[in-house]
Amino acid sequence: MIKKFKLKYILIFFLVFSLGFISQDKDKYYQIVKSIDIFGRIFKQVNNNYVDNIDVEQFMLAGINGMLSSLDPYTVYLNKNSKNDFNLLTSGKYGGIGVTVGLQNGKVTVIDLLEGYPAQRQGIRIGDVIVKIDTQEISSKNYNKLSNYLKKVPGTEINLTVEREGFPNPITFNLITEIIEIKNVTYFGFVPDISNNAYIKLSGFSRTAGEEVKNAISKLQKQKEIKSIVLDLRGNPGGLLESAIEVCDNFLKKGKLIVSVKGKNNIVSSKMFAKEKPVAENLPLAVLINGGSASASEIVTGAIQDHDRGIVVGTESFGKGLVQTVVPLSNSASLKITTGKYYTPSGRSIQRIDYSHSNKVFIDHDKLKRAVFKTDNKRKVYSAEGIKPDSVVYSNDDSRTINTLMARGMFFKFATSYYNSHPETDYITLSADTIFTAFKKYLSNKKFAYNNRFDNIFNMLKNEINKYAPSDSLTMNLNNLKIELNNMKDNILLKYKPDIVSEIRQEFAARIFGRKGRIKQSLKNDVQFDTAVKILNNRKLYNKILNILE
Repeated sequence: MIKKFKLKYILIFFLVFSLGFISQDKDKYYQIVKSIDIFGRIFKQVNNNYVDNIDVEQFMLAGINGMLSSLDPYTVYLNKNSKNDFNLLTSGKYGGIGVTVGLQNGKVTVIDLLEGYPAQRQGIRIGDVIVKIDTQEISSKNYNKLSNYLKKVPGTEINLTVEREGFPNPITFNLITEIIEIKNVTYFGFVPDISNNAYIKLSGFSRTAGEEVKNAISKLQKQKEIKSIVLDLRGNPGGLLESAIEVCDNFLKKGKLIVSVKGKNNIVSSKMFAKEKPVAENLPLAVLINGGSASASEIVTGAIQDHDRGIVVGTESFGKGLVQTVVPLSNSASLKITTGKYYTPSGRSIQRIDYSHSNKVFIDHDKLKRAVFKTDNKRKVYSAEGIKPDSVVYSNDDSRTINTLMARGMFFKFATSYYNSHPETDYITLSADTIFTAFKKYLSNKKFAYNNRFDNIFNMLKNEINKYAPSDSLTMNLNNLKIELNNMKDNILLKYKPDIVSEIRQEFAARIFGRKGRIKQSLKNDVQFDTAVKILNNRKLYNKILNILE
């Protein structure tokens, strides 16, 4: 429960903060003091007089969160747990067992394992359902507290009990936590194997991201000559600004502007430049992005695009162009607050959503406008829409069928079931027909319902006929129509057979070869990656896209 002195501490913080406004705007200072006084009075009155007892700490948190939610999603109060997550981002390390979990059909399920760490070494599998940690029963109800149970001081003993499909009884693993280092570069290599194209998958921007990219390039250069590079930032949500700068250092000439930050009243607070000699200064470069590429990913991509350093392939990025600063409030709490906006070297803002639009909280704000800017080679780029690729290519999993199967976890669940029940199978040589046939049978056994629009229309029609015009002949025709609809579903599955088999092969690869295996397998049926490689191999087209004079 929050003590009185903590409440006073918060009030004093706001009062001291407000003093800076006195010389500029006495009226605003008065409004701040008045608002804090009203807030304090309301808090006290509700706490003392509300009909039911109030949890003071939760009530205060609700007030803080409600106030901050009127600004943007990134300005938040960080309590102990969320502060630990932020510290993980900055340090890139934590004490744990090297397991990633998620909810699958309401069950706490292992969805990834970090290679070389206790969970993977001792035989925990992707697809295992966690039911108990030490004496604590685990379910979806306490899923949000799972980090408290799994992240411990290195050397701590953890007893992890799982249920595994195909096994009659739960399995308990005795694990000792270790220092887990988060890898930003989750895979690198020459892809295709016989080519001179280097592929680097960058999944985050914690403290060591720039150094990891540099080391990956250096290691590949020792294997053989690199003639082109694909930097994959798809699904990378961003991270530290400093790490984005260090990643750019590997590709941009020393002294090139990477990003500008404008703070309150649109004043430029800082400009950041490439400060190291790049290890891949002149190599043809392609950057892959999608809607999951945000923040630091967009800073890197924007700098590459604006300086015409490489091509950008994929779909439009997320569009997060806001800068956050963490202000300590106490030993266990901080305030993460938006203090500025990012601008790419050409001067464009990558922010897509205008949180100040129709929001009475904001006054005298700059409205987001889509405007034209120019790259170094005079190519047109646009603000207020994230980063738009030079070559827009939609991925294989953009179809409704694939998305539905993926969202329902059918690829994951099928791979778990098949892998556990066929331990001796050579999954590398397993044919596409065998995989596809087994998957269709699995969907049928699970009575998987597509619930597509044709089914909805059919059910509405059937109900209306049965209600208002029942007829044997119509019923017979409806049954025949249902058969046709089911055949159509089989044809839809057949249409997407290569993509379905590809997704399942990725799941098999993850279970056999880990995260790296999944990534490498995914590239075998990746139209965005294939497009990037084709452009890199066609120097004339590459130069044309970048408006480079030959």
